[in-house]
Amino acid sequence: MGQDLSGLDIKELQNLENKLEMSLRCIRTKKDQLLIDEIHELNRKGSLIQQDNVALYKKANLIRQENVDLYKKLYEKEAASEVNRDSPTPYNFSVVENGNIPVHIELNTPPQDNDAEQTIPPKLG
Repeated sequence: MGQDLSGLDIKELQNLENKLEMSLRCIRTKKDQLLIDEIHELNRKGSLIQQDNVALYKKANLIRQENVDLYKKLYEKEAASEVNRDSPTPYNFSVVENGNIPVHIELNTPPQDNDAEQTIPPKLG
């Protein structure tokens, strides 16, 4: 702490000063090396992140292009189904390719003549 320096001569003080400067130089060199290593590591991580970013950008563009292609196909099918709706089909069914439309199916029994014999359903099993 400097209290014991009063009994030292000039050579001893210069020697002590040189030791302190050498120690400081070693500490600064070590600190500089640690900072340089940290900078290199951060640059390496930054490069990896940049590569990941480029890969994700390419993947996003590919997915975006696939979506565009799918939308084109969807709209082509919808346009084709609009044309098919007017075309006659058996039993007056229309071709509808939209799965979001609810379908209601009912069975109607044909009108029976009162004069005709009623048929008895066959026994099963």
